[in-house]
Amino acid sequence: MKNIILVLAILITGTSLHAQTKVGTIDADFILQQMPEMVQVQEDMKTYNTELQENLQSTIKNYEELVAAYQANVATFTEEEKKSKEDEIITLENEIKNFRQKASVLMQMRNNELTQPLYLQIDEAMKAIISEQGYTQILNTSANGLAYADEKYDITESVMKKMGITVKE
Repeated sequence: MKNIILVLAILITGTSLHAQTKVGTIDADFILQQMPEMVQVQEDMKTYNTELQENLQSTIKNYEELVAAYQANVATFTEEEKKSKEDEIITLENEIKNFRQKASVLMQMRNNELTQPLYLQIDEAMKAIISEQGYTQILNTSANGLAYADEKYDITESVMKKMGITVKE
């Protein structure tokens, strides 16, 4: 029984040694920055940022007007009116704080939404190169902080060529 297990282990090990892996690297973020479509993405992001800033400024203006009106008329308010106005001011103040905290998340979500189709294009070209050149694994150097990779296994330029992208100076 031990001999059979030993023979099976040797056969399995021998078979796995014949299986070759070809590992390559890609810098998807570099490719993304070189894509002509990124100009439009950056313009859309600027526009979206401007919209967010305008919304914030509008809310701040409403807040300041409410505070000024409250301070000007506080002597004439009943206790119930004071409480109502103070609650309204506090609510608006909290909205401003929340908006400021959410703004960066909203910007990141918008950026992801705009770049997702571009990453899909990169993925398509990468899969074609993988198939053509027989790679079994590709590591994204921009995402995992790879310590070292031999440049001869970097498919970034091949993918860019496949996509018709030339490197910008």
